[in-house]
Formats: sequence, C-alpha cells, structure tokens
Amino acid sequence: MAIFDSKGRLFGKINILDLGAALVILLVIVGIFIFPGTSGSVAQVGSKTVPIEVDLAVRGLNVRDPERLFDNGFKKGGKTNVIIRNQPYGQIGIKSVQLLPRTVTATQPDGSVKELPDPRSNNFSTDMLLTLEGKAQVTESGPVLGNSKVKIGMPFELEGYNYNFNATVIDVRVQEK
Repeated sequence: MAIFDSKGRLFGKINILDLGAALVILLVIVGIFIFPGTSGSVAQVGSKTVPIEVDLAVRGLNVRDPERLFDNGFKKGGKTNVIIRNQPYGQIGIKSVQLLPRTVTATQPDGSVKELPDPRSNNFSTDMLLTLEGKAQVTESGPVLGNSKVKIGMPFELEGYNYNFNATVIDVRVQEK
C-alpha cells in the first residue's frame, strides 16, 4: 500500500492539506496557551516606585471665571484625573495651582520692550502653572506613570467635575528616597 494515493490523501484516508491546516491550528493554540509570553507592563520590570512631581503649563485656557475651577476640588490638596496619551492614569494629587498674570508686550519710544498687565476686560483666557504629585516607577528611560513615560513637552489631559483641558509638562522631578 502506498503512503499517498492519486488524490493526495495520506494512507487513502486523510487529505494532506487538511492535515497541514490542523497542525497549524494546533501549534497556534499551543503557542497561545502554553507559551503566552511576558505579561504586565514594561515599566514593572526592574523598576522602583518613588514620589514624583510634575510641573504643567496651561496656556490660553478659555474660562469666564478661573475661581470657579477651584470650587470643586481643583486646588492645592485636591485631586484631578489624568489622561496621558489617551490612556487614563487615574487620580493624582495637586500640589499647587498658580494663576499667571496676563500681560502684553509694549514697545517703548526708546526701542526697548516692556511687559505690562493686559488692560482688556473681555479677555477670558487664563494661564496657569500646576504642580502635580504622585508615585511613579523609575526605569532606565525615565519615570513612568501607569504605562506612559513622563517627559518634558508631553501633553497631559486633566479632567474633573467641571473641567477638561490639556496642559504641557515643563518639568519632571523625581524624589529619590
């Protein structure tokens, strides 16, 4: 009796293409369940958790009354929800909130430039300097909040009861234990 017949069947019973497909499916199942690979985030491998402070600059936030932001927890000692690169991180503490004065530059008759308070009363644009504090994992490539690296220039999305706006990281300070 021949191993393959004229129709390409093994021992006259099993088609060789069907056998190959079944072996591929079996190997995929074994690969998924027996050898799933590494689990967890890259940040958890070989890292330590330390306190971190992140300074954020908020430029041109359009708000009628900036003081209304502070009524619902957006103040020193409060908490805000942070979204980094469209990945929710969770709540992080607010260490400080500083409203920056709105100014304009005015050229002087002698050619110098002065920075003066903005005289416009209908300007609803606000600038702030925020400091957030929390715990981050420090890896070889820098601090990581959640699964996102924290670097200067990154946008953070801050969300709370009556606000949702973006801010930019301007400083990252890792507090070594």
